[in-house]
Amino acid sequence: MHPAKVTWQLTLNSFRRAHHGTCFSHLAALSGCSLSKEKRTGHGPDIAPSTVTRVFSNLQGLHPSAKLGNACYGKRLLSLSAPAIVKSAPTAIRPYLRLMRLDKPIGTWLLYLPCTWSIGLAADPGCLPHLHMLTLFGTGALLMRGAGCTINDMWDKDFDKKVSRTATRPIASGEISQIQALVFLGGQLSLALGILLYLNYYSIALGAASMSLVITYPLMKRITYWPQLVLGLTFNWGALLGWSAVQGSCDWSVCLPLYFSGVMWTLIYDTIYAHQDKEDDIQIGLKSTALRFGHQTKPWLSAFMVAMMSGLVMVGVNAEQSLPYYAALSTVALHLMHQVYTLDINKPEDCWNKFVSNRNLGLLLFLGIVTGNLWK
Repeated sequence: MHPAKVTWQLTLNSFRRAHHGTCFSHLAALSGCSLSKEKRTGHGPDIAPSTVTRVFSNLQGLHPSAKLGNACYGKRLLSLSAPAIVKSAPTAIRPYLRLMRLDKPIGTWLLYLPCTWSIGLAADPGCLPHLHMLTLFGTGALLMRGAGCTINDMWDKDFDKKVSRTATRPIASGEISQIQALVFLGGQLSLALGILLYLNYYSIALGAASMSLVITYPLMKRITYWPQLVLGLTFNWGALLGWSAVQGSCDWSVCLPLYFSGVMWTLIYDTIYAHQDKEDDIQIGLKSTALRFGHQTKPWLSAFMVAMMSGLVMVGVNAEQSLPYYAALSTVALHLMHQVYTLDINKPEDCWNKFVSNRNLGLLLFLGIVTGNLWK
């Protein structure tokens, strides 16, 4: 048989087998088993190795997940991860998606979670949280986090150019000009305002009051070693706003200790985050709690942890929470203890992993609030 016909037959047979969802691992054995058998028995042609290699290469090119030996043809064609969504977006809008950190959703989660706690606590006893409010606040968190990142990058353009981790940000790299960023910021804030105006008047006034923090936070790292405290005051505003959106006003006996606990939580996770950049911050003259605490970071984080948990206990008492809530608090405390006492402040990768794990911590607390409320 002509080598070209052999190649086509091999390809056709492989297509037929792959069509039924089988793995491509049979291809890896093809040259070592089937072909060798043919040569031994004399019932098949002698096929050049280069021909088989071309067949394998062509088949692998059909799908990115079709790797020889262990990858199956049945894998998903598309990934729904945030980085994949940004990467697959049109080239013209991709820098704007990166500017609002859509490819790094952890910041949106950390802004959104205090809102969910407050909305969950404000629900009537025995009821689930308002799904409509959770959706509104989720959209608002995405927009406001994006706006905050845009403001931050506009302020920090010159600093970002000097740090390898941030040098590729769209404004620092020149992909987006300051004017374009300003227009984009206006669009984000306009959409966020539209969501805010959907709430009651009390919540509109309360939400508008947070804008001074959103705008000035990026400047704090230039003038104080406590920018993480200002970030905490900014990021946890939803602990106040979520309750007022549901109930029409704040119950300060619940909202204030919840807000305080959220601020302590931010001091924990953002101090851990700041240890990734401490060497660069020293060189360019920026400040952070990571530099302020230095080798005493763990005792400071432990103190913030105790303060956070004390505030959450007070929230539970004043909101008349039930057993599942306090069980969730125990799990949250264990999660924090693991973060703090296994942290290696000199390993950026460990700092990042600990920082990202706070999403799960926030979800645990939200689950405790919901189940505790249903238990009532």
